[in-house]
Amino acid sequence: MPRLNGVLETALYADELPRARAFYETVLQLKPLFADQRLCAYGVAGRSVLLLFQRGASTEPTELPGGTIPPHDGSGPQHIALAVDADELDAWEERLTTHGVAIEGRTSWMRGGKSIYFRDPDGHLLELATPGLWQIY
Repeated sequence: MPRLNGVLETALYADELPRARAFYETVLQLKPLFADQRLCAYGVAGRSVLLLFQRGASTEPTELPGGTIPPHDGSGPQHIALAVDADELDAWEERLTTHGVAIEGRTSWMRGGKSIYFRDPDGHLLELATPGLWQIY
């Protein structure tokens, strides 16, 4: 049976892509791998990609020299969790506070992990989670 090797890309949709990019690049210190008017792709920890799409800009097929990307879009607040080291969670919380980002929730998990929750400018719920959240993490 063929197997999956992981989640490669996760997508969020932004009402104002420049505003979203400013947040992810300034607050979360992500570096763009690719950017145009439709999307910005960020590498995360050298093994996954966070795609930020301008909401409504991908509702038609996208033709590329190598093929076609089918239409997609999203609405409403989404959720993603980003993995962080346990000894850096406090520093992340301090960084978020310094940038005026409100912490909406904190959770201590039964397996020993901890999470903090906050929102990006489009209302997406972001989570920073330490090891011990899931059996596999």
